[in-house]
Amino acid sequence: MRVLLVEDEPDLGAAIKRTLNQEAYVVDWVLDGIEAWNYLEAQWMQYTLAIFDWLLPGLSGLELCKRLRHQGDPLPILMLTAKDRMEDKVAGLDAGADDYLVKPFGMAELLARLRALQRRSPQIQPQQLQVGNLTLDYGTRTLYCQKPMGEQQVISLTNKEFQLLEYFLKRPNQIVTRDQIIDQLWEVGAEPISNVVAAQMRLLRRKLAEKDCDRLIETVYGFGYRLSLNHESK
Repeated sequence: MRVLLVEDEPDLGAAIKRTLNQEAYVVDWVLDGIEAWNYLEAQWMQYTLAIFDWLLPGLSGLELCKRLRHQGDPLPILMLTAKDRMEDKVAGLDAGADDYLVKPFGMAELLARLRALQRRSPQIQPQQLQVGNLTLDYGTRTLYCQKPMGEQQVISLTNKEFQLLEYFLKRPNQIVTRDQIIDQLWEVGAEPISNVVAAQMRLLRRKLAEKDCDRLIETVYGFGYRLSLNHESK
């Protein structure tokens, strides 16, 4: 899942980004509201959650919420702020925020509130993503592959492997290019080495092969990759 984090306090922003990365989120972190709005308007980005600080240079978190809701965008938003008066909370929620977290806060509470937003959002699969005989478990970051004879293979995944498989499972039988994968699974401004996608695919396929599920993702030469559900795994 891709998160837009808008926080102008460098230490806090870095801590939140680090925590979310450890939980397999892809995080784009920006420091001001105008840059955040430019990211939100970019058609090729697909955010599933947003975290806005209230007080920001350029555009405030409150204004970002209002703009998104004016456009009818249902993106789940968590507002961060030092404002703890009831009137401020009401203003934030009325502007379009889905939840409100007062500083200072613990990272465990932040993660819990994001999980709650995911459960309430119809756009996000909160617990498991199931496609064909494959089930991706968000809680354990595990892939379950049901074999033709009924036995089930259990495959533990690293953060990047989890992100790759989630991306493919949401696009079954579709060809996806290297550039599409980089755009969605690497943060804006990151400069991955040229063969990073191929290297990650080799590692993932090796892990799948250990459980006899190596034919799940095929290379479409000259185009990219495809999660094929048209044949059974070996």
